[in-house]
Amino acid sequence: MFIHLRARSSYSLLQSMLDVKALGKLAVKHGQPALALTDSNNLFGALEFSETLAEKGVQPIVGCALDVRGPDGAAGIMALLAQNETGYANLMRLSSSAFLDTSATEDAHVTLAQLLAQSEGLIALTGGALGPVSAQLAAHKPAQAKALLELLARTFEQRLYVELQRHGDPGEAETEGALVDLAYALGLPLVATNDIRFEKRSDHAAHDALSCIAGSTYLGETDRPRISAEHAFKSETEMRALFDDLPEAID
Repeated sequence: MFIHLRARSSYSLLQSMLDVKALGKLAVKHGQPALALTDSNNLFGALEFSETLAEKGVQPIVGCALDVRGPDGAAGIMALLAQNETGYANLMRLSSSAFLDTSATEDAHVTLAQLLAQSEGLIALTGGALGPVSAQLAAHKPAQAKALLELLARTFEQRLYVELQRHGDPGEAETEGALVDLAYALGLPLVATNDIRFEKRSDHAAHDALSCIAGSTYLGETDRPRISAEHAFKSETEMRALFDDLPEAID
């Protein structure tokens, strides 16, 4: 069974239209045995999420989508999932560091060194087109991308997955081929995810307005950040069709 590993809740402030209870209902509706919550840099919803899903007979997977910055300019989002109690403790430390160990003028983030030092018990997803490995590929630095992926693979031994997403973003198409090649070359598994932010594609217009509130922009502006309608809660059938050329990423 396919399991969604990248759901955001309303605790990802102004980024998702779904509260924790809505995510629980969607997991049941789609017959999912488990669901992962990966809010942006925080674990605010972890307890509510765990209790809500457990009550519905769905296994909660607690995670976090962390902004990670390396010393050589490698920066991006990585999803981290708590594998056990040690991993959850490290996830709490990293999430706290993202806010407490940065200056007031910086966005919340952790350094690559912090992530590597507190990796025990965590399963790591490379972040798709928005991850630090893809950032190196987009900057035409394939050697640096490979070196970073090798470093992550050594640190998260048997716990690192090369993440692929297909929301229709040009950056995804530009880096996917190189990500797949690197995964095969280094013997790393692929995982397909969908960055869930609303229930149905028809909710996209409302989410677009929410994004404008978050960015203090207007719907009519052409140069503002946008996401596609593909960030809806897809069924397993839809995800398998989307990745029919890479079934191992779904499995």
